[in-house]
Amino acid sequence: MSRTTTVLLDGLNFPEGPRWRDGKLWFSDMHGDRVMTVDAAGSAHTVCDVPGQPSGLGWTPDGTLLVVSMTDRRLLRLDEGGLSEVADLSALASGHCNDMVVDAAGRAYVGNFGFDMFGDDPTPKHAELIMVDLDGTARVVAGELIFPNGMVIFPDNRTLVVGETMGARLTAFTIQDDGSLVDRRIWAEFEDTSAAGAVPVAPDGCCLDAEGAIWVASPMTGEVLRVHEGGRISERFKPDTLPFACMLGGADGRTLFVATAESYLPDECRARATGRIEVVEVDVPGAGLP
Repeated sequence: MSRTTTVLLDGLNFPEGPRWRDGKLWFSDMHGDRVMTVDAAGSAHTVCDVPGQPSGLGWTPDGTLLVVSMTDRRLLRLDEGGLSEVADLSALASGHCNDMVVDAAGRAYVGNFGFDMFGDDPTPKHAELIMVDLDGTARVVAGELIFPNGMVIFPDNRTLVVGETMGARLTAFTIQDDGSLVDRRIWAEFEDTSAAGAVPVAPDGCCLDAEGAIWVASPMTGEVLRVHEGGRISERFKPDTLPFACMLGGADGRTLFVATAESYLPDECRARATGRIEVVEVDVPGAGLP
């Protein structure tokens, strides 16, 4: 099935981490150093500025917004006094922090690059998944992941799936009562099509639907894919520009919001502001977290 997106919002530097909450799409304009919202009519609002580059977003059970600050490797919270630090992750994260999912208990799971993607040594290395508890206590709950990025948690709050962007796979864990991750397993692995001259799927931001399928943004192939456990792809389409993340929301949960841009390189994103929020209607509503 071929789907066609429409543009809800443009003029962004680099949108990432889309989340649907309170009738709005929340997202990070990463290279614009700000967290924003946009409603169904396209009216946008800046929530806060994040000098360290915002990425993953989530909320504690009391409704407090949590924001990943990438370059200084911190988890922040937003309250009436502005942004404050929940946890400094610099001693645990081997690269810039990126996406995050917050579970029903308020525990934040934060991924990171694992290497200096834009620096002198852009060689991919293994990275960690870090859990931050409500009291700010942080610890590594999974290691040897290849660029852990977008994540979902299933409605039972027991299964976490993380996209390993440079590993071309989705990896699942079972969440224990204390937030620890066990029973590591491959949820879906994408075929390496490089021998045929194509670029393999590199899963980035993702979201879960009510049938247990995961919509995955794949910027390297320019596609958004609907993936099932075991690796079957039931749908795939190309938005207007490169997709980096997606989120189900809207009044009935069937609007798929896709964060797109022509480039992910910081200087290009800041100079040209090609980022967009594109939308398309799908058949199955969203479920789980984020």
